[in-house]
Amino acid sequence: MRKKLVVGNWKMNGGQSQNAALIDGVRGSVPEGVDVVVCPPYPYLAQVKTLVAGAGVGLGAQDLSPRKGGAFTGDVAASMLLDVGCEWVLVGHSERRTLHGEDNRLVAEKVAAALDAGLTPILCVGETLDERDGGRAEAVVSAQVAAVVDVLGLVAMAKVVVAYEPVWAIGTGRTATPEQAEVMHACIREGLRVAGVAADGVRILYGGSVTAANAASLFAMPDIDGALVGGASLVADGFSSICAAAAAS
Repeated sequence: MRKKLVVGNWKMNGGQSQNAALIDGVRGSVPEGVDVVVCPPYPYLAQVKTLVAGAGVGLGAQDLSPRKGGAFTGDVAASMLLDVGCEWVLVGHSERRTLHGEDNRLVAEKVAAALDAGLTPILCVGETLDERDGGRAEAVVSAQVAAVVDVLGLVAMAKVVVAYEPVWAIGTGRTATPEQAEVMHACIREGLRVAGVAADGVRILYGGSVTAANAASLFAMPDIDGALVGGASLVADGFSSICAAAAAS
């Protein structure tokens, strides 16, 4: 049985006092049997690593460079993330793909860099509304996953967490129904299985306007192994409720 995973993506939000209050609000409410991770902006990684000590919360970053180091102003290497205590890293979030032009190949290289350094990458995949309305959702998502399998190979791909986040449901208040999300999660898992990956052990998260109100119904689906939470991860009570729903599923 796959252990549930709930990841809070703070995006470009936070401040030292705000971060401390948020983690203080979560402390003591992290349930057993669930992996819980927060991904603050780069400047706060070291601070948050100290804050989460003893709280049962892991630390992740929101992105990384595919390069190991050198003259790449503004980039952050996997080794640097490890150095400040990260264990996890988001890769290929839709906002990186759309706002920064990251394509499937670059995303695959970042996943490889994360694994090579000993970080657990959380590979984000998902379709736009036009792609879904055009009947191309499964093809788009399958291609995003396949690009990473091609670079990593079958054994390494089994170590990757996948997060399905329909672009049309991120920060919009719209959420895929549990049934819609399950169809895509099952498609991703079957695609991995057909490719030869040990798919039954791969955790696949749902991301896209996850809240305390809809978390339980999403987690009830057999192929949804947790959540990548955006706005709701910035409110301690709401994030704790989502984690509790994961533990109860």
